Order: sequence, then structure tokens, then C-alpha cells
Amino acid sequence: MFRGRTLCSLIVLMTAFTLPCVATEARRLERIPINSGWTLRQLQDDGMAESQSPTPPKENDKWLPAVVPGDVHLDLLRNGKIPDPFYRDNEAKLQWIEKVGWEYRTSVEATPATLAREHIELVFEGLDTACTVYLNDKRIETPNNMFRPWRIDVKPTLHRGANDLRIVFPAPMKAAEAVAERDPWHSRTHTDPKGYIRKAVYEFGWDWGPRFATSGVYRPAYLEVWDDARIDDVFAEQVDVSAASAHVDLHADILASKVVKGIVSIRYGLNDKPFHVERLVTLSPGVNRITFPIEVDHPQLWYPSGYGAQPIYHFDVSLKEKATELERREIKTGLRSVVLRRDLDQWGRSFEFVVNGIPIYAKGADVIPFDSFPNRVTDAKYRHILQSAKDANMNMVRLWGGGYYETDEFYDLCDELGLMVFHDLMFGNNWQPGTYEFKQDIQHEAEYQMTRLRNHPSIVLWDGNNETEDLRDWNGNGQLPPAVHERIWQDYLTEFSGVLATTEARVDPEVPYWPSTPSADYEELSDAYQSGDNHDWSVWHGGVDFSEYEKHHWRFTSEYGFQSFPELKTVESFTAPEDRTSILSDVMKAHQKNGSGNSLIREYMHRYYGEPKDFPSFLYASQVLQAEAVKVGAEFWRRERPRSMGSLYWQLNDCWPVASWSSIDYYGRWKALQYYARRFYAPVLISPHLENGVLSAYVVSDKTTPQKAELNLRIMHFDGSVVKQVTQLVDLLPLSSTVVTRLPVSELQEQSGKKLDPASVFASVELSIGGKVVSSNTLYFVPTKQIKLPVPNIQSQLTKSGDGYDLVLTSPVLAKSVLVAFGNLETEISDNYVDLLPNQPVKIHIKTSAMEGQLKSQVKLTSLADAFGPSTNDEDKIGKR
Repeated sequence: MFRGRTLCSLIVLMTAFTLPCVATEARRLERIPINSGWTLRQLQDDGMAESQSPTPPKENDKWLPAVVPGDVHLDLLRNGKIPDPFYRDNEAKLQWIEKVGWEYRTSVEATPATLAREHIELVFEGLDTACTVYLNDKRIETPNNMFRPWRIDVKPTLHRGANDLRIVFPAPMKAAEAVAERDPWHSRTHTDPKGYIRKAVYEFGWDWGPRFATSGVYRPAYLEVWDDARIDDVFAEQVDVSAASAHVDLHADILASKVVKGIVSIRYGLNDKPFHVERLVTLSPGVNRITFPIEVDHPQLWYPSGYGAQPIYHFDVSLKEKATELERREIKTGLRSVVLRRDLDQWGRSFEFVVNGIPIYAKGADVIPFDSFPNRVTDAKYRHILQSAKDANMNMVRLWGGGYYETDEFYDLCDELGLMVFHDLMFGNNWQPGTYEFKQDIQHEAEYQMTRLRNHPSIVLWDGNNETEDLRDWNGNGQLPPAVHERIWQDYLTEFSGVLATTEARVDPEVPYWPSTPSADYEELSDAYQSGDNHDWSVWHGGVDFSEYEKHHWRFTSEYGFQSFPELKTVESFTAPEDRTSILSDVMKAHQKNGSGNSLIREYMHRYYGEPKDFPSFLYASQVLQAEAVKVGAEFWRRERPRSMGSLYWQLNDCWPVASWSSIDYYGRWKALQYYARRFYAPVLISPHLENGVLSAYVVSDKTTPQKAELNLRIMHFDGSVVKQVTQLVDLLPLSSTVVTRLPVSELQEQSGKKLDPASVFASVELSIGGKVVSSNTLYFVPTKQIKLPVPNIQSQLTKSGDGYDLVLTSPVLAKSVLVAFGNLETEISDNYVDLLPNQPVKIHIKTSAMEGQLKSQVKLTSLADAFGPSTNDEDKIGKR
């Protein structure tokens, strides 16, 4: 039940002047889109001169049709002026685009009715990035931050009829260098010039992404016209939330240009019978905060995925003057409490998210931009990737700080799906300038973005940056002169523990703030004392074995990972046949941005498996290798609960087709890691582990209530003959990690009666609840390279079932990581890269529009043993170039 508390507070923030009240007819706020008639031209040089003193367009200028929102690269591609940027090595051929200037132009029609409005504002929700805006040849703004809107009073500049709107984008690096030159410390700090303009740094290339430093109007543009007052923002501040009641202060910030007597009304609730409250108000010139205290009895709380439902409350605010509604604004939110618990304990200081009083083990992955060109990302792509995260039992994604603040659709989906967001502010791996102008700019940026996004219940942490704190001693920074080194550190502290931290505390006080990732919030760390979050790159960048993860007792691991290639269908999208003769072909290396990454995959491949028989097998085996690597870390840190309370692997998605750390490729195709993640992130996990000659079976439960389960542990030869079997009932403790059985390996030798070759057997563990297997796992007793898997003869049976087909697979011997593929047929497969235990059938459901005969003719089954057999096609051999 909702109750409006008796007090309605009215806070008025007044400007230093008072406007007379003029009796005019009130009219609604109106937005006039500026999304048509745009054209684009290339400037003669880098555009720096044009941005200062524009040359009037000439009749013979070559203008191209353009799309807004959009960018230069997409407009050139749409007009057939450049090839597909992602195909083969086209990236290198298109670097000229960022080295020249570009100009966008359109005509804005101003009618007498528009010109009669008291306020006419030109609004750009996002300009990428440094540019100069001209209206009727008058310079009206010089933006240099793509992460904040630009609102410009154009009433004095507009005239009746057609108005010429032009935006000049100079070459991004030239614009950045011009700003850097004005900083007297730049020559000493050597801060990368690109950091002087607030542009998504991934556009300049990353170790998983191409360099396409584009320009354009990448978010909507429009005229906003209004008269007496408009709603500036609506915020549902959750003062305190519990299962018994929720106290919400609904703030409506209203901007008035004169004294206005009006009515502010609100409707709120979960269903089609909302509660309604209204108040008579007198608005003064400036920003007026109208606060409606609301109490909700026994609220329906928003929970992370796996812990409960995600009900969304709607709040509708209306502003009226006399009988005319000036504006209406609706927001949505979920009611929940969130705490980042940082308590001292026997291991150091905790780092765990507590939502609605429940300590949540964060399971998920890091998210990068969904495309090199943001305007190509569709709502369907957002839904597919984020639904895939939920389907893999994830409850958190970390939005990485080298990209851009996402669209409303992204956050709405996270709210709906119960995916918590560990949200980096958009600062990635670069020292930031320390100028006063820069600090003011990032404060405006943070205030805008946090205000825009603070009603989303999914956002549970604002994090200052990605790895900038670590950059203190990277890339030669530690060798800077002491005074310079001290200066950049002071600037860092001022910005990330000063400007941004205080802005967050003021704007979004219910959500925790964290200065950087990784960080211990400046605490000293040791093996005995761990605090904060960590990025573990000992595997991959450090070149160590996967088992090295198990030496690192982090409190929360927010990055770790391993690379793989995408599947053959994706590789075919960016290669010609001659490029697919080797993972070291020029084009394959062009789609590998981590230096010698392809060679590193091969080195690890030889360390764990050997050399795959051909190119397609190498792609497949690389995905299994990646999945097994991440599985070691993920299961270890889950077994460490509550010492460790988070596992976010790098990375969930790709921005282009590439060899990378992703578990879902650019086209949305699940790699082996995504299927593995669904298992190692299961709500209840059985995780076997060898510890000093003892096989320990851990059960990890994210459930909030105790459960009864049955454990089935078998030691088997690869043909299925059982050496030892243990079956027992176990009590699953809530929110815990527990060893439920221990089996000394020496007992296997004694029971067999003869010397047992540990390379000839494996452990299979299954955990069942109510007769249903909820988690299963396998374990080798020797390093993987020593295992000689038999080549399986997998039998398959396809039958029609419900909305698709059931495929039942059986094998007389252990078949590891069996991939089911159907060529170019479009299919949705319920599970893949599955282990087939000897003579134990596995059922997989397939959704598809294909016919049964097509599926049977196209089905291909590949196991790990198959990938390392003799090649049947010399042309497919990997070979070195």
C-alpha cells in the first residue's frame, strides 16, 4: 500500500534576479527533431582552420547525404565511398578518415509559431567530439566532450524560414593536441593528448578493437521550445528500503523563467491502478525542487537475477499552468537497498555487494562497446547479449570505462533482467589532464550522466575509472621527475577521490562510489591482507599456467581472462579463402589486436593439448582452451566464498569480428566459454579439486535457504569402467562454499589392487536435487597434456519435439567438449561443448526453422580428441607463413 506523507517539501533554488509575471497563454514544451536533410563533406585538410573561421560552402563542394544520429564512417560506407571497415585488412586502409576534417550541414526551419516561444534551445545529446557549431554563419558553441549534452540558446540567432546549421569536426588528434598545448604541465607529464578531449578512447584502438576514430552527431539533435517552465529532472530517491516499507522522496526539479503558479501532480505504482497526488506550487525563476515524500508498505523489492523478481515502479510527473499541461515526464525504478560492504575480517577487508540485506556473490563479465560504430547497435543486439548473460547465470556486468555511457535501452534491459551494473565512469587507462577547465568539464559530465541514470536499480556501483590508478607507475610514469610524478598523482586524487566522488555523493547518494578498478582505496596490501578489487592478468599477459589463479586470494576479481578465435562462420565473414590457411596469415593477425596474441594462443595450446590438425580445428580448440582457462579461475574464486565475493571475467562481447577474450562474438554467437559459464556460474555448483593428494568435492550455493542434495562421485576409465564410486546425501548450506567429501588419491591405488595409471582415469561428479542433476563436473588427475583421449564414435538421434528438435548424443568413451554445429543453418542450441560420459546420453534441444532433413544432412559433431587427429585435407593444415 502507498501512503503520501503529510509533508510536501518545496525547495526553491533562486537566481539573483526576478522576472515579471506576464499574462500569456501557457503552451506545452515541444521537441522538434533535427534528423533529416543532413549532408556531409570532407574538408581540404585537418579542419583546424575551418573550425576557427569557416569557409562558406561553394556550389561545387562534394556533399554527401548523411544520417543523424550517425558518424562519418557509416555515412561514407552508406554512400559507397569506403569498403566494409571490418573486412580483411581494410582497417589500415581507412586511417585517412581521422586525419582530415569533416563538416555536417542541414537546414533548420523556424516557423513564426516557433519563433514566438520564449525559449528556443538547440540540443545535441551527443557530439563526437571536438567541433564547432555554426548557426547562420555565427559560431554558437565549441564542444569537446561526447559524454555530455550541449544545450544552446538560439532564439537570438534563428530567423524565420530556413536556418543554416553547420558543424565542423577537425581531425580528432589535431583538436586534442591543440588543447594539450594550452596546458603548461603537458610537456612535463607527457599525458597522451587524446585525453584532453572527452572522447571514447577505444576509438583509437585497443588490444581487442580496431582504430576508427570517427566524428559525427552520434546522439539525437533537436530544438526544444518552451515558455514559462519545464521539467528538468525527476528523481526517485530511495531514502530507506526494506521488506516492511520503503521511503521514497520523489524529487521533481522544475526550471522556471518567471514566477509561475501551477500544479504538480504525480501518479505512481506497479499496476494500472496508480496512486495520485497533486500540489499547488508557486515557482520562482530558476530551479525549483518539489519533493513528494512517499511511503510504500510491504514493497515488492527488486533483486539481482537468481535472488528474486525485478518489479518496476512507475512514477509519472505532470506540470500544469492553469488548465494547460506544460510537460509530462515518466521515470521507472526498482525499489532496493544496496551496500558495498567493506568490513575487516581475517583475510583483510571485504568487498561484497549486499542487496536487500543479502550478500551477493557477483557472477558475470566485463562489457565493452557493442560496435566500433555505436549507431549500428540495435535494441535486438542489446537484448541478445544481455539475455545471454542472464541465461549463463550471470547477475552482474561491468561497463568498462574506455567506451561510452550506454543508451537507455541498455540500462532498461539490465533493470528488467536483474543484471547489476558495476559502472565505470568513462576514463580508461590514461592519465587525465589536471587543468582546472578539465576538472570542471568532468564534473559537468558526471553530474549529467549520474542524474540521467540514477533511477536505474541495476546500477550498484559508480567506479571512477579503468586502471588509471595502476597507471601511476606504468609506461614510464614511475621514472618521471619526483615533482612531476607528485603533480600527476595529486591531480588523480583531486579528480577521482575529490571531484567525481563528491559529485556522486551529492547526485546519487544511495549508490556506492569506488575510485578505480582495480583499487584497494589506497590501502597497503600483502599476501595476508587483501582489500578491494583486482585485475588478474598473470594468466595470458603473464604467461603462467592456469593453476596460478589458485595462488591469488583476491576479495573480488573484476578482470581476468584468456583469448580464443571466433568460430569458422565468423572468421569467414572477414577473410578470403587464402587468409584461412593459417592463424598467422596477415589478415588473421590484422584481426588480433593484442600484439603476438595468435602466437600466445598457440604457445598455450602446445602447453595443454598439442597442435590441432587443421585451421577449423584450431579455432574450435582455442575456444575450449579459453573456456578451460577461465573455468579454473571462476571455480576457484567461487570455492573461496566468502573470502572472495566476485568473479567478472574479461570479456562478454566484441565490437568487431576478432580474436579476443570475449565469450560471445561480434555476431552474437556463443563461444565455448559462454556455455561453460552457464555451468561454472550455476546457482549451485559442484567443483572437484585436487589438494595435496586429496580429491575434495566442494559445493557452492548461492541459494538463500538450505537444501538437501545427493552427490554421486565416480572415478572411471575412459571406457566407463568404474574404479570407485561414492554416493552420499549432503546438506547444502545457504550462501556458502563447503567441502562435502574428501577422497585420498592413494585409496584409488589400494582399491584397484594394481598400479593405477592416473592418466587413464578421470573423476565425474554430479549433484542432484529432487532427482534432477543441477551441476556436474569432471576432473583429470594429471596435467591435460598427459591425457590421451580416445577418439569417440558419437551416435546421434534427432527427433521432433515441441518448438524444435531434440538431439540425443551418446558415446562409448569419454568425449570432451563436444561441439554440435549445423553448417550455415540458423539454429538456437540449448547446450553445446558438452562432455559425454561413457554410455550416458545427453539431450540437446534445437530451435530452428530448418527442416529435419536439412539438420540431419548438416550436423557435424566435434570432440576434443577429433581436433587433434590426422588431417584429412592438406589445405586445412595450420602451417606457418
